Amino acid sequence: MLKKLLLLLAVLVGVFIYSKNDQNVEVLPQPALPTQETLIQADRFSFRCDGRQHCSQMTSYEEAKFFLENCPNTKMDGDNDGIPCERQF
Repeated sequence: MLKKLLLLLAVLVGVFIYSKNDQNVEVLPQPALPTQETLIQADRFSFRCDGRQHCSQMTSYEEAKFFLENCPNTKMDGDNDGIPCERQF
């Protein structure tokens, strides 16, 4: 009978210690999947000014927008409205 009581006590102490340790575990949030906007922003960082000035030299609207906003002497916004290559894209 004493052995059963000690075994039960040991199990209860183990459960108590485990539950205390389990409460201290920090649950980290799951990382969000990248949105289309995040991907576009990441692409913008891959562009660099390399002397191109014309819409015919651009491969995407995002690239043209980057060049217009960041590079000197671009010729991609004829009406100066901030939207590059309107006929192309």
